Amino acid sequence: MLWGDWAEWYALPLLCDRIHGRNKILTQRESGGHTKAASYHSFPTNLHAVGIDEAVKIAKLEYDNIKATHSFAREMDVQCDSWEGETLDVFYDEGQLESAKRAVQMIRDAVGVGAEIDGTVAWAKYSIWNSDEVRAKSGVDGEEVVGGVSYYAGSIHAYKFVCGVLKLCLGMGMKLFTETPVLDIRRAVDGMWMVETSEGIVRASRVILATNAYTAFLRREFQGSIVPLRGQVTVQRPGKTLSSMKHALAGSYSFIYKDGYDYMIRRPQGSIDADDLVIGGGLTKADHQGLYEYGNTDDSTINLDISTYISKVLPQRFGKQIWGEDHDDGRIKLEWSGIMGYSPDGYPFVGQVGEEKGLWVCAGFQGHGMVMCIMCAKALIKMVMGRHEGLEEWFPKAWEVSEERLERKFEGSFHVSGGNDV
Repeated sequence: MLWGDWAEWYALPLLCDRIHGRNKILTQRESGGHTKAASYHSFPTNLHAVGIDEAVKIAKLEYDNIKATHSFAREMDVQCDSWEGETLDVFYDEGQLESAKRAVQMIRDAVGVGAEIDGTVAWAKYSIWNSDEVRAKSGVDGEEVVGGVSYYAGSIHAYKFVCGVLKLCLGMGMKLFTETPVLDIRRAVDGMWMVETSEGIVRASRVILATNAYTAFLRREFQGSIVPLRGQVTVQRPGKTLSSMKHALAGSYSFIYKDGYDYMIRRPQGSIDADDLVIGGGLTKADHQGLYEYGNTDDSTINLDISTYISKVLPQRFGKQIWGEDHDDGRIKLEWSGIMGYSPDGYPFVGQVGEEKGLWVCAGFQGHGMVMCIMCAKALIKMVMGRHEGLEEWFPKAWEVSEERLERKFEGSFHVSGGNDV
């Protein structure tokens, strides 16, 4: 298996196959994650594109994926600062807020309920707040706030999560090879797959491509079907006054404005870096609204325009009185960039690659893999094992690989201006 997405798995492309009775994991490189769906944001688009049944499947799957991620960490005792609670989307644009309200009502109509949502359809439970309520609830300040939407979400420390999963894999007999990129995949005359790596060739009867933004490097049919997009994230120390108000903060936020969004996670109590603020986004603040970040696979550098914006935005959102003076050690603690994979229709590719027997793909998560990856992997393994029974009941047909989908090529960024996260 080639497995990895920077945003969701901190760029761990893996290669797993049964070799001489053992499993191997090969990783090209090692590097929190926001388990937040914001399904209301994409629901109207999905409803129009694939119909109500598929739109409901997608929204429910995203919710189930979040639950599954935190359940896995809890049940397997993976120490990754797992936190579940309420997230708050703070709106700074009336048009965006009105669109959000309409989208929430669409979801309520789709599940056949009114304003009150009971626990049987928890994935559809959203609360809408006016500007005064948002200020009181969130700690944000400023006349620009026009309202908000809150709902279930969570966060994990993605690097710790991945290391915990790797530890479990190694305990089951797998081998780990770091800094081992896959250079080529080709079919041998005997039907086996020849996977060429920097450390030699691996023969495999089945290969799963989970290389996300890098998939087209190995399979040209994905050229233009999965496009790289570089995103940017910082870890910031809270201002002194805000730090003293930590009990009043929500667990996570999105700040949604006319042409884009930012998102923020507060590291949970009990973690080593408790109360640090992870904030990413700002794509549209770059030159040409981030156009040149598409196709960019260089995550060894950062975009200075985005860096400048992200470094200043939190004191602006919370206001000087609430933020207070900066921490004595400075505001910015860490900053990095990473590569996400986007598709023309905004959906991942899950399934067999064309007529290529034994070649499978699970990639293209739109910077949204924390609410897709586990359930996509579950669906893919059922496909690989030929166990399709019941799959159509919960897995969206629109996410499966098809010739029609592969023929569509990426032309724009319409689906990255809302609630997705780096």
